[in-house]
Order: sequence, then structure tokens, then C-alpha cells
Amino acid sequence: MLKRTKKDENNTPFSAGDTVEEKPAPPPPRPTVTQGIATSDKKTTIGEGITIEGSIRGEEDLVIEGAMKGNIEMGKHNFSIGPKGRIDGDIHAQDVSINGQFKGTVEASGKVAVSKEADFNGEIKAKSFSVEDGAYFKGVVELDREPHQKSVTPNTLKVPSPPETTKLQVTPPSIANMEK
Repeated sequence: MLKRTKKDENNTPFSAGDTVEEKPAPPPPRPTVTQGIATSDKKTTIGEGITIEGSIRGEEDLVIEGAMKGNIEMGKHNFSIGPKGRIDGDIHAQDVSINGQFKGTVEASGKVAVSKEADFNGEIKAKSFSVEDGAYFKGVVELDREPHQKSVTPNTLKVPSPPETTKLQVTPPSIANMEK
């Protein structure tokens, strides 16, 4: 009688009674750090031979090595301009790393890092900001910060006292004239 056989990945026959070893799944990718900004391995890169005019919205990290004129909306994800990248527009992202040319406005809910290769001309609004020696930077930076809360203790709390009232006796003019 013939035994039925199965074939493995390499098309090598094995019998139904044979055991097959399964390889363990590789560990999940670790986050990497680019210019002081943590990034995940899930990212899209637009190469240096690509030119874009328009807007980009994304749900993963983005790196632009090419040229772009327009707005970039990355929400809670990170954005980077590569050393040969050129951007003219507005960027909204979690963390932003600028290594190439940029002209426009950056709004980051986290950190903005400008490297020594960068040529920056614009405005930045972020919680944290860094610029390396050697970078060209012409712009305005506004850093968000947590509001300061002053603690109020009962000893320092001053309550204004009510104004003192003075009682005056007023005599009508007609009575005052008669008394004379």
C-alpha cells in the first residue's frame, strides 16, 4: 500500500507521520533613534528623485529625501526631512527632524530637532527644540510649556477686610437754618 506524502516548503516529500519543526517568529522590531527623536520601524520614505506638489496625510512615520511643496499632516506620527530633502510648506507631526532644506512652519506636539546639515527658514511651535552647531537657522521658536500652578496656603491667602463705615449725622438744611 502506498503512503500519502506531503511536501514541505522546499518541495521535499515527507510522510504524514513525520513531524515538522516550526521556526519561531522573529521578535518585533525595536524603535530606532534618528537625530534624538525616537521612531518606529514602520515608516515610508519618499526618495530623492521624487517631487510632490500638494498635501500629505499619514498614519505612520514619514521621511522625505526628495522635494515637496505643500502641507504635511502626520498627527501622532513622526516626520523627517533627509539630508537631500527640500520642503516648502507646513508640517504638523509628533516629532520632527530636519536634516535638509525647510521653509515654512512646523507645529510639533513633541520635539523639533534641527541638525547641522539643515537649512531652516521659518517658524517652530513645539514642546522641545534643539539645533546643532553648524546648522543654518533663521526663524522664530515658540515653546509650549505646562502652566505653572501656584500653591495657595491658608497663611499666604489674604482676604481684604470690608471697608470701614463711618456714620455721619446729616441735618437737613431747613432745620440747620432754624437753629441759628
